[in-house]
Amino acid sequence: MSGHSKWSTIKHKKGAADAKRGKIFTKLIKEITVAARLGGGDPEANPRLRHAISAARSQNMPKDTFERAIKKGTGELEGVNYEEILYEGYGPGGVAVLVETMTDNRNRTIAEVRNIFGKAGGNVGTDGCVAWMFDKKGLISVSKEDADEETLMDIALDAGAEDIKEETDSFDIIIEPAAFDAVKDAIDNAGIKYNMAEITMIPQNLTKVEGKEAEQMIRFMEALDDSDDIQKFYTNADIPDEIFDAM
Repeated sequence: MSGHSKWSTIKHKKGAADAKRGKIFTKLIKEITVAARLGGGDPEANPRLRHAISAARSQNMPKDTFERAIKKGTGELEGVNYEEILYEGYGPGGVAVLVETMTDNRNRTIAEVRNIFGKAGGNVGTDGCVAWMFDKKGLISVSKEDADEETLMDIALDAGAEDIKEETDSFDIIIEPAAFDAVKDAIDNAGIKYNMAEITMIPQNLTKVEGKEAEQMIRFMEALDDSDDIQKFYTNADIPDEIFDAM
């Protein structure tokens, strides 16, 4: 499993720590606001907004909080105008990294992103340098304790999933974005729990990092995750499970 997928799974399993809940809410509110601004305030007609609201509910965000964010996005309430910027670069061991940001201050954000990359021994690259290595897909990760492969294949593939990949302790359902909602609804209707369900960027190939570089990569991901301006990040780093567990 790539480093960012493993990282996301760990966060979903553990849940948001109380100390970070405000930070998580801030990122979700930004996403809801921008989604509503770009596609309107009706989640039924705006898939991006629908997914953002689903993510907010999974973190127990109060309804009035995300409804205010929607109104700020549609202009019914005054709000900040966030700009979306994608940065590409290389992390420890030369792994490819995509960083999605939302910011009201472009200069502040690029300075912070460059600083995080630099401290990890990486560097921000030019537009297009690594984006071609990733495909936009839906991803639903189901623990092996919650469903067997045959059951998932019957449900997910029938609903339009593209593939199911076996990981160490889970099955990853890979889905074209257009079919994501249908597959997720099928999994929900079957009563199967999942560790995460999101539209993400999946690397075409993985780059293995081990030892000190793997530890450095995990600290790098922690720093990216802690940044207020960084919404999501993706990497093709292949990090051994035992290093994740040890750290």
